Amino acid sequence: MLTRQLTEVLTTDMAGQKSGIVRLRNNGSLRSIDYFLVVPILLITIIGLFVLNRVLSNGYDAYPGNFYRQVTAAAMGIFIALIICLLDTHFLKMIGWVIYGASLFLLLLVPLDGYTMVDTWGADAWLNLPVIGTFQPSELAKIGLVIVASDIFEQMGKKEIGIIRGFGYLAGVYAPPMLLILHQPDFGTAMVIVFSFVCIMFVWGVKYRYFLLAISAVIVIGVPFVWNFYLASYQKKRILSLVFEGSDPKTEYNLVQSKAAIASGGLAGNSTGIYVKVPVKESDFIYSAISEHLGFIGTTAIIILTFFFLCRCMYVSSKASRPAYSYVVVGIAASFAFHFIENMGMSVGLLPITGIPLPFISLGGTAMMVNYIAFGIILNISMDRGQ
Repeated sequence: MLTRQLTEVLTTDMAGQKSGIVRLRNNGSLRSIDYFLVVPILLITIIGLFVLNRVLSNGYDAYPGNFYRQVTAAAMGIFIALIICLLDTHFLKMIGWVIYGASLFLLLLVPLDGYTMVDTWGADAWLNLPVIGTFQPSELAKIGLVIVASDIFEQMGKKEIGIIRGFGYLAGVYAPPMLLILHQPDFGTAMVIVFSFVCIMFVWGVKYRYFLLAISAVIVIGVPFVWNFYLASYQKKRILSLVFEGSDPKTEYNLVQSKAAIASGGLAGNSTGIYVKVPVKESDFIYSAISEHLGFIGTTAIIILTFFFLCRCMYVSSKASRPAYSYVVVGIAASFAFHFIENMGMSVGLLPITGIPLPFISLGGTAMMVNYIAFGIILNISMDRGQ
């Protein structure tokens, strides 16, 4: 399957529909960039850097080096996004397969490289690469899987391949990275991938009754299986403490501190200079820091900008020139939506606590660049609407 797809991408066509040459689009002017997508993300990034600087400057030993690295990663991410969005859209298919192949190779290296963060984060999901530093390959896998799967869904929609054969291809594409991610174990990222896949299937045209049957099967079969054979004891405690508030003060410590930080922000931020200590405040619980430093105004701004960005993604998807491009936008937007909703929800006690960061805001240079790669792909497809 991989060989056939890469051969198809690299085949030169005089009409310009397929080309192995990386070329700029015909209307490769910055004037054609969708600024309704760009402005919300840039504002979210700026707010994130402002808050992150406040957090890191308050007692972090690696400051200001870690903040400078975050700023550099954001600048590099913006540059990469611009390069991607100016490439001819037909080149995205090859980009998807390259990202998928690279992420799969890196996922295979994770348990073999001798570097682990199990004691710190509860999962061996990172590589320690020269120059780059720590890197989570599953972040790349989310993008590669969306692009590859979207092309397969388009082929099924056009009757180029049968439904059974198509879903067989999808199973073959999703199984290796998913098994490696679950083995780490990184249940949060696996849920993001599943959610993104389900959203693509929904847009593709799977009937409602099949979704209801699938949800019923997950509740009846999947939930007990995951609870009994996959979730670790600390993960079970997080879920139970969400349902039975106050049942385990030790497990709920992070959430209690997060709520206290959010409450201390008031309308426009905490001006006393005395801040609440929240574990992993620079990453997993960065939303509590936004409220603490910018108050209700800051958190509302983030929610509005996020909502506007996701709505604009749906508009771009509806106007895409090909079904595959529409599915790509939906898949990537769904991944972003899951991150935003889960991170905000867990910070206020509405959802279970996971290691899901807040896109474009949480500390992490490689995550910032990968987010901008995904954003660049959405921009590329948005610019293609005018061709």
